[in-house]
Amino acid sequence: MDTLTENFVNGPKYASVLSSRFHLYGEINDLLKADSLYNRSNEANQEKEPGIFRTLASFAMLQHRFLQADSFLQKAIKIEGHSLPNSFLDFDISFERGQYQHSKILLQTLKTLNPYGYLFRRSKFEHYDGSLDSAIACMLQAAEKAGNNNSLRQVALSNAADLYIHKGNLKEAYKLYTESIKIDAADFHSIMGIGWIALVHDKNDSLAERIFRFIHTQNHAPDVLLKFVHLAEARSDPAAQKEWANKFAAKADQPVYGLMYSKYLIDLYTGILDNPSKALALAEREIINRPTPQTYAWYVWALFSNNEKEKAYSVFRNTVSGKPLEGPELYYMGKMMQDMNKGYNAQQFFKAAYKNRYDLSPAKQKDLEKSLE
Repeated sequence: MDTLTENFVNGPKYASVLSSRFHLYGEINDLLKADSLYNRSNEANQEKEPGIFRTLASFAMLQHRFLQADSFLQKAIKIEGHSLPNSFLDFDISFERGQYQHSKILLQTLKTLNPYGYLFRRSKFEHYDGSLDSAIACMLQAAEKAGNNNSLRQVALSNAADLYIHKGNLKEAYKLYTESIKIDAADFHSIMGIGWIALVHDKNDSLAERIFRFIHTQNHAPDVLLKFVHLAEARSDPAAQKEWANKFAAKADQPVYGLMYSKYLIDLYTGILDNPSKALALAEREIINRPTPQTYAWYVWALFSNNEKEKAYSVFRNTVSGKPLEGPELYYMGKMMQDMNKGYNAQQFFKAAYKNRYDLSPAKQKDLEKSLE
């Protein structure tokens, strides 16, 4: 690449390795450089290669730029129609953007063509639809369908472990995280999952800290900084909590990360960092980027935190009420109902959130248990 910078073959190859390194070590500049190389390759190929557009779409998705990803997908479809790779990508983007009916229809067409890809995506849809047991079963089946492809098997096992965390079965989650790490010793996501289990289930904050500190020395992504926030929460250390929250926000709120960390930034800005106007600005961007029940719940919570309570409740009734939500969003809606003296509604949300309590930070878990007493 140093000597033949415009080489059509070396550019994408180099970009592919940079992308792999980003997945391994979380260095965002590797992803940005890979994206730049593929854009140059796209220009050199006169925008005639659908595979390049799909790669650019996948890079955009990694940064949670879903509108941009959809734009790249449409260009790939224009070149080669609704091919299998385009259909899988169409599902991924449509699902992230809250176009669930379209995603469901696409799933049926993908059913017999790629068992792993189909089962992996069906698991995501079942999870959204509230069928957690089915989601776990599909993800475990996907792991079986990976065959000799250890990379695909490892990803499916790690995702199945995440689903067991949602379900509250942390023993099974630990087992699958361990199995995943045996396949790939640099699976930092699973290692961090084990640290989370040590913190919120085993109440072993010392072990959790050792695990988080190890990841912090190896991986550049902001994610582990958030785990230090929660570690400080568990230790009832508000000074450390704020220090780590500021470190996370300073990194994750940079433009290079797109909207990758909006969910967590909104949580911090409406909580420990006490900057609700920033949370609202992020939430407004998110509902344009992907108008889903989850993102609308963040918007409702941000409005509520900015004392726009009537508007928050109106948006809740129109876009969130009766829709599938996860632990943090259920907790937010419960807190809003509690403040509005809607005790029964609050309890229903809190009961639902309790089923996903291990998705919540230690402080929220304590508050949830107190609210349910």
